[in-house]
Amino acid sequence: MSNKPAHTRAILLAVFITFLWSTSWILIKFGLRNDLPALSFAGLRYFTAFLCLVVIVLANPNERANLKKLTRADWGWLALLGLIVITLTQGAQFVSLAYLPAAMVNLVLNLTAVFVGLAGVYFLKESPSRLQWLGIALTIVGVGVYFLPLSLSGVLGFGLLAAILTMLGNTASSLLGRKINLQSHLSPLIVTFVSMGIGSIVLLIIGIVTQGLGHPSLEDWGIIIWLAIVNTAFAFTVWNHTLQTLSAVESSVINSLMMPQIAIMAWLILGEGLTGKEIVGLVLVGIGVLVVQLWKR
Repeated sequence: MSNKPAHTRAILLAVFITFLWSTSWILIKFGLRNDLPALSFAGLRYFTAFLCLVVIVLANPNERANLKKLTRADWGWLALLGLIVITLTQGAQFVSLAYLPAAMVNLVLNLTAVFVGLAGVYFLKESPSRLQWLGIALTIVGVGVYFLPLSLSGVLGFGLLAAILTMLGNTASSLLGRKINLQSHLSPLIVTFVSMGIGSIVLLIIGIVTQGLGHPSLEDWGIIIWLAIVNTAFAFTVWNHTLQTLSAVESSVINSLMMPQIAIMAWLILGEGLTGKEIVGLVLVGIGVLVVQLWKR
């Protein structure tokens, strides 16, 4: 009984973090509507978050010691993780949000769990259960209901391509993250610190070279700093804290709450409405993803 309040508190904290992460999509949309270049915007967000982590790591003697113990192979794997998670995935996500409604991008990204399950068949020799195959089928039907008839012309096609690239990056980072997290000598903070540092620096350089920094206003800088400190550094720290109490299933279910939250926020705040067909598609995808996550072998 003594653990029940702690468990309830962890659930409430995790739900709150999904709310913060959902607001990130709205804030990103505001920044993009203010003509912030997508890649530079993403680079500034994660580089600023990295600077916050610099302070945390340097203030912690144990983490400083862990950083010094990294081997050349560790640096290589963490650099690869950063390039995939931050440079590729986050860069592509910001680009996709510049061209597509938030709910559409979120639907595509929710396919990550399905693709991780399918990729696991080949890379991890993990065969999905019958219920998971049913979840995958429901997800595919939901995507069809949402998108068909499909038009890939102009900016919609480019934005959808960026969203798919983001989803594939998420899939690759999930598989690579499993490998890296099996290394017991790597603390979660050091993994985040090194990968985010390398990935954000490369992303920021690419953004500045290809798009420039634009002309951020005080409002834009406020969005960047809030996203970096509150929705990234703080939110990931609290989320990792809740993982010490919640099961993987509980975390997956709570994380899935982002799909309806983003759709509702985008409708209320951004004016991005949904048709009946799109709502049905989102619901089917949401159910399918939950089935894939809940009924693992």
